[in-house]
Amino acid sequence: MQPLNPQPKVSIVTPSFNQGCFLEASIQSVLAQDYPNLEYILVDGGSKDESQEIIQKYRTHFAWWVSEKDRGHADALNKGFAHASGEILAWLNSDDLYQPGAVTQAVEALRGDPQLGMVYGDANLIDDRSRTIGQFASRQTDYRRLLRGSVHIPQATTFFRADLWREVGPLDLSLFFSFDYDLWVKLAKVSQIRYVPRLWADFRIHEKGKTLVNDDRCYPDMLRVLAREGGGWFSWMRLRWIARRLLYAWVPWRLRLRLRKAVSL
Repeated sequence: MQPLNPQPKVSIVTPSFNQGCFLEASIQSVLAQDYPNLEYILVDGGSKDESQEIIQKYRTHFAWWVSEKDRGHADALNKGFAHASGEILAWLNSDDLYQPGAVTQAVEALRGDPQLGMVYGDANLIDDRSRTIGQFASRQTDYRRLLRGSVHIPQATTFFRADLWREVGPLDLSLFFSFDYDLWVKLAKVSQIRYVPRLWADFRIHEKGKTLVNDDRCYPDMLRVLAREGGGWFSWMRLRWIARRLLYAWVPWRLRLRLRKAVSL
């Protein structure tokens, strides 16, 4: 990996589609960061709601932006990262928020250890009114544990080196629910990833979002990644999937959050 500059540019991409009710708050949380060398990119999938007015309001703050039909979430991110020029990359979905100081702290962590390819932190779980309803069960994982299904990475808190992205990217469009997991596996295979116990983001849980509440749908994709990495049919990950389907299928989502918090203690 290439050494980072003393104040490396950080490129943040926000993908969005018909998320106008959350988009402005997400944009503001990026613009409120205290890190001075920030490149902000927005990729909209051709929204038909109030997103267009919000994008126009903030258009001068974007290094690049577009609003056009795409092939989904991962395609929007690939498009955004193709225009990124930073040494460090991140993405913040349009329904999530950064905590103050998150970018500065992530840069410090990456610069503090040249072997680190990605860092991630803690995240609050918030509802559609931005009320805190829980905490993401973040903790340290690595390549082997990821392949066992021990993920514990809140996507909104991830920051990774651009040179590694060029090595392992782009995102796989066929992995609709788990393209981020696939990226983390690839990064962890070629570098170290580290959990930093600092609050970096708010991760929004709402009915229209692709969230951890629906993570039972992630497992078929994750099992495809495991197979690619040489894992067999019988695995800890498959056992986790079966257990979740048996235990969580009938549980309301708010109770799921309480159960996961209890299990993570």
